[in-house]
Amino acid sequence: MTSETESARPTAPTTRFAPARFVPAGYEFGALALAVIFAWISLTPSLLPRGPMFQGVVSGGSAAFGYAIGVLVTVLARKAFAPREFGRDMDRRSWSILAAVTVVVSIPLIIWYESWQDELRSLMEVSGLRWWAGPVTAVVAAIVFFVLVALSRLWLRAARWTGRQIGRIAPPRVSAAIGVVLILVLTIGLVNGVVWRGIYSMLDSSFQELNDEHRPDSPEPEIVERSGGPQSLVTWDSLGRQGRIFVANGPTVGELTDFSGRPATQPVRAYTGLASAENIEAEADLAVRELERAGGFDRAVLGVITTTGSGWINESSAAALEYMFNGDTALVSMQYSYLPSWISFLVDQDRARDAGRVLFDAVHARWESLPAESRPRLVVFGESLGSFGGESAFDSAADIAARTNGALFVGAPNSNVLWSRFTADRDSGTPEWLPVYRNGTTVRFVARPADLDRPDTAWPQPRVIYLQHPSDPITWWTPKLIYERPDWLREERGYDVLPSTRWFPFVTFLQVSADMAVSNSVPEGHGHTFRADLADAWAAILEPAGWTTEDTARLRTILAGE
Repeated sequence: MTSETESARPTAPTTRFAPARFVPAGYEFGALALAVIFAWISLTPSLLPRGPMFQGVVSGGSAAFGYAIGVLVTVLARKAFAPREFGRDMDRRSWSILAAVTVVVSIPLIIWYESWQDELRSLMEVSGLRWWAGPVTAVVAAIVFFVLVALSRLWLRAARWTGRQIGRIAPPRVSAAIGVVLILVLTIGLVNGVVWRGIYSMLDSSFQELNDEHRPDSPEPEIVERSGGPQSLVTWDSLGRQGRIFVANGPTVGELTDFSGRPATQPVRAYTGLASAENIEAEADLAVRELERAGGFDRAVLGVITTTGSGWINESSAAALEYMFNGDTALVSMQYSYLPSWISFLVDQDRARDAGRVLFDAVHARWESLPAESRPRLVVFGESLGSFGGESAFDSAADIAARTNGALFVGAPNSNVLWSRFTADRDSGTPEWLPVYRNGTTVRFVARPADLDRPDTAWPQPRVIYLQHPSDPITWWTPKLIYERPDWLREERGYDVLPSTRWFPFVTFLQVSADMAVSNSVPEGHGHTFRADLADAWAAILEPAGWTTEDTARLRTILAGE
């Protein structure tokens, strides 16, 4: 028997392990484990080489998303199965195991990340990563993760506080739901309203100042064939920065003569800026009058260009036509925004669509009024957001063929209406990254010059070409990547996409979003970089008289240097 004294002796407290000191207070064990898994997944390859900063942002964002899913699962499981115990009071040993596994697995994964980076960089002829890439990636990822989680916690605390206030007059469940809804509505209102308007106003002001900048390498023209020059209907200052660059540059008559071996003609470049007229309709009308003043309707070829947001035009696209026709060309375009292409893509899509439609309709109306035998060959082209706007003047491939002599759309975004339709309706057995549409009768998709003969069937004029690369994130980015695997990752990969590239919910979306930021930082033939291949595309569309494959090769060399 136990003595009375012994029974009165205090019982030793049960040993409880406090969470490890390196674990931030309040973090859920299971959610943190899931965050680590998502960070690991983010190290897998996507479309383009990523530097340590971008990879850190992708990994940190992926980890935060994984943590959010883990918290949600934990809360639901706790309510359903173990209101008090589930996921709480993990001992020091569990945290230590998690930390050890994280380190042990992360090291070989980072080495593998650097390995596929080197493989992709070698494929695209980009310089390799430095030795410090791995550590920088880890540090940036940790900072991004903890900042995102902290902001989420502040948001949840605000929702709970609001719910408690409402709980004074309403049942607890109702007040909690109302609190979340109110804070959600307030957050959306702030983001779309005060915050976004402030950011937009700041960006618009900043880029308007950049738009007014004059570059010493873009002098005011002294020839009548250029907007802003002698006898022009528009002032030099009103063209905007990108308009002035476009008008001031291009091959000279001497360079064209040297290339062709024949006396060349001074090409016409007509352009109107946002400051040239009150609205895009007036701007388009002014552009047509400016084109006519400069003699643009008397040339062999007339090109209608839709710009990107800031008014940028790929010089290689314009120069290719001018070299090909020895200067007997006229190019016309107009600006519709101050903002760079990626911002315009988010906020100015309607303006891009309207600008492309209004400008083409205005030019086409004047062109159509000319005698059929004296009209120039009418072509339309645009790159990136410019292809989105350029497409908008038409409702089908037949419409493009009926109203033009050809079209070239380069690096089309995933939101392009006609591009999406042609790609979705592609011939059976052809991949999304290089589809064949209706046996290539009018429209052909081209990644490399050899694709112009794909399929090996008759290709009557007018011809429409979509020039795109398998590794171009501008073409493949879409919000659907968050929840849906695209066909270009279901089917055989494109020539510059690694076979190990896989789709993961949300993570792939972040990866491709980061790839967009460096899409122009890779050599010709990859990403969103298009120069030399424009020579082959225009030669196929217009088939200039007397033009040879040797001429195309010489032009490719010039464009590669542009």
